[in-house]
Amino acid sequence: MKSTITHPPMRASRGSRKDPIPGLYHQRELKYQLKTYEKMPVTIWEDSRLASRHIAQSIALAIRQRQQENEKIVLGLATGSSPVKIYEELVRLHKEEGLSFYNVVTFNLDEYYPMEPDSVHSYVYFMHEHLFNHIDIPKENIYIPDGTISLDDMDEYCEWYEAQIEAHGGIDIQILGIGRTGHIGFNEPGSWEDSRTRLVKLDAITRRDAAADFGGIENVPYRAITMGVSTIMRARTIYLLAWGEHKASIIKEAVEGPITEQVPASFLQKHPNVRVHIDLAAAGELSRIKTPWKVGICSWDDDLICKAVIWLAFQRKKPILKLTDEDYMEEGLSDLIVDHASSYDINIMIFNRLQHTITGWPGGKPNADDTHRPERAKPAVKRVIIFSPHPDDDVISMGGTFLRLVEQGHDVHVAYQTSGNIAVHDHDALKYIELMQEWLDHHGVEDQEWRKILRKAERFLRRKDRGDMDIPEVRYIKGLIRRGEARAAARFCGLSDDKIHFLDMPFYEKGGIKKMNIEEEDIQLIVDLLEKVKPHQVFAAGDLADPHGTHRLCLDAIFQALDRVKDQKWYKDCWVWLYRGAWAEWPLHEIDMAVPLSPTELQKKRMAIFRHQSQKDRPLFPGNDEREFWQRAEDRNRDTANKYRLLGLAEYEAMEAFSRWKP
Repeated sequence: MKSTITHPPMRASRGSRKDPIPGLYHQRELKYQLKTYEKMPVTIWEDSRLASRHIAQSIALAIRQRQQENEKIVLGLATGSSPVKIYEELVRLHKEEGLSFYNVVTFNLDEYYPMEPDSVHSYVYFMHEHLFNHIDIPKENIYIPDGTISLDDMDEYCEWYEAQIEAHGGIDIQILGIGRTGHIGFNEPGSWEDSRTRLVKLDAITRRDAAADFGGIENVPYRAITMGVSTIMRARTIYLLAWGEHKASIIKEAVEGPITEQVPASFLQKHPNVRVHIDLAAAGELSRIKTPWKVGICSWDDDLICKAVIWLAFQRKKPILKLTDEDYMEEGLSDLIVDHASSYDINIMIFNRLQHTITGWPGGKPNADDTHRPERAKPAVKRVIIFSPHPDDDVISMGGTFLRLVEQGHDVHVAYQTSGNIAVHDHDALKYIELMQEWLDHHGVEDQEWRKILRKAERFLRRKDRGDMDIPEVRYIKGLIRRGEARAAARFCGLSDDKIHFLDMPFYEKGGIKKMNIEEEDIQLIVDLLEKVKPHQVFAAGDLADPHGTHRLCLDAIFQALDRVKDQKWYKDCWVWLYRGAWAEWPLHEIDMAVPLSPTELQKKRMAIFRHQSQKDRPLFPGNDEREFWQRAEDRNRDTANKYRLLGLAEYEAMEAFSRWKP
């Protein structure tokens, strides 16, 4: 089993060795690995794009080998976000390197039911948009379950679909994603091992996860046609893919847990040629990543020691300074105190490390000894850019720090990277349209261009069917709503209008709910702002658990922009701090700066979040958490402070956490 690893790209690299395959995550923590935990071969990658490229090239090699043998190859294809980068690479190989698909037959895993093939939500549309429209595959070689089949004909159709797979000799390579319920295809918990292609009912979690794609959970179908577990298991080779933190817990269950119909992906443990490819975020709950000292003998460094001691303290329910030699030995950490130091010395080292992350001066404390502070004392007044992927991420994720930076006299700028227009409810847009129309009428304004926009937007919203994509006029008005709210929140935090920047990155506007890749114009917008401000501090969203992916694309754009300006003189004095969003917080061992908040400051942060009225009560895309954003933020901040307290450090009302990024 391949399992060599380096630090994730979000952290400072401390002595990682060169990868035999670019992008593989190299686990330097283990000298050897026991094979009692992972029951399938798992490859962990630093970046899902590199993993997807590797898989696509493996598929391309198989296609070319079959062409040399004058034989066809049968691919089982998946939809969703997991395989998109694979399809992009296959398209690139076709256009740039001459890869032909004339001998390829494809069978898709599933389709929503009922579903018209020309709907933007259909998997027919998805597959043509991402793959089939861009390659030379014969149309007659494409098989996708038909979402228009009548219920009376469903059983016969499903048997026909199975027969077509068999007639083509079975599936050679099957690509799979995994749902948070553990489903493969749409085989939800309770699916039996010998199930075949059939109509199924979708789990509530699956429907909730699809809500963003459909513009609300009420638009998501309740049923789907899917290949069965036995259909999937007959494939000769299977690639199981998972990207992102929200897949970490189910990957652990599927890979390390028992085989059970409650986690259909666990049936893959029986397959003779399954290959699991995941990124570092999705691997976060695997034993070799979360608790590597349980898996093998570790090569300890300060970071891993910190991670282990924090884990031990919570495991033993003790503050760090009260941990004993017996605690270390009973929890499998005896080699730490035998080979490195006494428990007392280790406890002091980690306690001090955590203590030094706490600061009430996120921009650095002037005229202070900064030897053990997370930020520099000089310059006393720093130029700061806070990048916010959506118009409310700044105050949700670091509103208390935002307020502190302004109050402590720093030159703070905030840059809203996207308009956030898809997250505005239709009824809010209609309310503002009516308000503007009445204002124009009241003042006798005869601006025909504006009236035309308002009339067109109103007409669309009143006739809009469930799942329809907004027209540009509606997106524009919804963007104005988010912009006004963002401006109000930034002003509440003390910024003047000239320090508030709306980038409206084009990738977001072009993509609808499913976003496009970042392009040159997206990166250049950030480069221009960096060169204008020349910041000493950059704050950016490092939250890879964002269920819509916008955070990741926005962060990629920032990293690429920083790479372009790295040779400029001001850059050597620029530090980058990553915050987390409404979905998760940094693990304690990855926190480099923790900013404590008093009850009053937490209340002020809440008031800043309240300026985003269109996101109050019930956000349009809440993800898997139904709480309001201010509730999530406060609970997360209080939880961070409570964890510090349980480890024996000072007690605060709440804390915002940051991890320093070094290229």
